[in-house]
Parts: sequence; structure tokens; C-alpha cells
Amino acid sequence: MTLPLLAIVAGLALLVWSADKFVDGAAATARYAGMPPLLIGMVIIGFGTSAPEMVVSALAASQGNPGLALGNAYGSNITNIALILGLTALISPIAVASQVVRKEIPILLGITLLSGALLIDGHLGQGDALILLAVFFVLMGWSIWQGMRGRGDPLDAEVSEDIDSEGMSLKSALFWLVLGLVLLVGASRLLVWGAVEVAHSLGISDLIIGLTIVAVGTSLPELASSLMAIKKKEHDLALGNVLGSNLFNTLAVVGIAAGISPLAVDPAVLSRDWSVMMGLTLVLLVMCVGRKGQGRINRVEGGLLLAAYVGYTLWLLSTQF
Repeated sequence: MTLPLLAIVAGLALLVWSADKFVDGAAATARYAGMPPLLIGMVIIGFGTSAPEMVVSALAASQGNPGLALGNAYGSNITNIALILGLTALISPIAVASQVVRKEIPILLGITLLSGALLIDGHLGQGDALILLAVFFVLMGWSIWQGMRGRGDPLDAEVSEDIDSEGMSLKSALFWLVLGLVLLVGASRLLVWGAVEVAHSLGISDLIIGLTIVAVGTSLPELASSLMAIKKKEHDLALGNVLGSNLFNTLAVVGIAAGISPLAVDPAVLSRDWSVMMGLTLVLLVMCVGRKGQGRINRVEGGLLLAAYVGYTLWLLSTQF
């Protein structure tokens, strides 16, 4: 089992590094193409930080591992809200000023409800995939429209400053865009192989491996982005990264995986994992939108989110041992 464990470690490390280079290259290329900064933050960076989940789940589905594909997507959403936002808020309370970000949270809640409705029959087929991907493209169109008219939004200035600080030439941007994507695919193949081998050796289900080790690993780009944004006091960018990633995971990642190969859904995915994901999304809505004036995730709430993640992880482990 030593080789599969090394494959997981190497795959995760290469996945995080290549995703970071891919995001930098994609954002700089989009800026040279004249794309508004707000749109880059919501679409390009959101897509880039979700690229690991997308490639890993697509590969897992194509190789007949539906548990790993779904576990990676939903586990990443849970990790993004409970672990990443919880840790980020503990370091520095997250103030939410961007109206665009605050509008995205109710949309994420609605998308989460849609995903739950599609899971009820215990199967995600190509019809379900078409629904998820259709909603995804509609939302991308809405995001483009919002981005084009979002100048002056706090998030617009934060993304613009972040991209300008990179100072990347167009040639370098295109190089890292292509190389980052190629390495993403290679690292994902390595990670999926290692995770499946370890799961089989220990008698652990692919779903649990996807919800824990793989989900945390593929969410590392979001963690790095959020911590860097908080360091620069770009709170809306930190939250926007997580929201964009969760939107991509729920719609595009699951939609692409189900489109490649129909997914059999373990009953626990709906009763346990989706329910936790839904509850955390509802809590996030209350924290960021359900108050008068400016939303805020304080340190106490960050601690509660982290406690929820620990409790959920222990719950998962208790079902296997």
C-alpha cells in the first residue's frame, strides 16, 4: 500500500501547484482579453479553483467509481464552508460588502435544493446531468451580465488589484494556462488511482475516501486563495472564491461526471452528506445575508463552522470502523 499512499501525496501536491498556476495563467489571459475584473473573480478564478474537483470526479466516473466522484464534489462543498471559511473567519472575521457575493448565496441554496431533488431516486443519469449543466450555463450567462455591470463593486477592485500585482506577460500567461491544465489532468489520474487502491486495501468505501482525503486535497486551492485574500484584507474575494467553487462543484462537477457515466447514488449521500451540505449553506445564508446592514462571519461563528466539520468527519469515520 506504500505506492498508492505516495501517489496520493504526490498527486495532491502536484494538483495544488498546477491548479495555482492554471488560475494565474487563466486570470492574466482573461485580463489581456479585456474581461472585467469582477467577472474574472467570479468565473475564471471560480472555475480554476474547482478544476481539481472537476478533473478528479470526471476521471473517477469514467473509471466506474461513482462514490469517489460524488464524494469529491459534495465533500469539497462541505470542506469549503465548514473548514475553509471557518478557519478563515477564526484568523480574521469576514465582512461581506459585495452585493454580487450576497446575491450568490441564495442562488447556491436553491442549487443545493435542486441537487437534493435529483438525488431522491438514487440515480444520477444523463437527464440529470443535462439539467445541472443547463442551470450552470444559465448562471454563467447571468454572471457575465452581472460582471459587465458590476464596476464599482468592492469585489471588482479587489480582483483588479490582485491580478495587477502578478505582472504576468501574455506569453507567460498562456504558457502557465496550458501547462497548468496538462499537469492538472496528470495529477488527478495519479490521485484517483492512489485513492481507489487505498480504499480497497483498507476496506473503506470510495465514497468516504472522496468525502475526506480527496475532498480536502482538491479544496486546498480554495484554502490558499481564501487565506491570501484575508491577508490582503480582501474579504469579499475570500468568500467569493468559496461560493464560486461550490456553484461549480454542485452543477458542473457533478453534471460532467454524471454525463460521462450514470452514477448510482448511495442512500447515505442524500440522508447524510447532502443534508450536511444543505444545512451549512443555510447557515452561511443566515450569517451573510440574514442581518440588517453588512453581513459578517465572526470568530465565534468561524469556530462553530470548524466544530461542525470535525463532528461531520468523526461521523464519517464512525461508519467505517
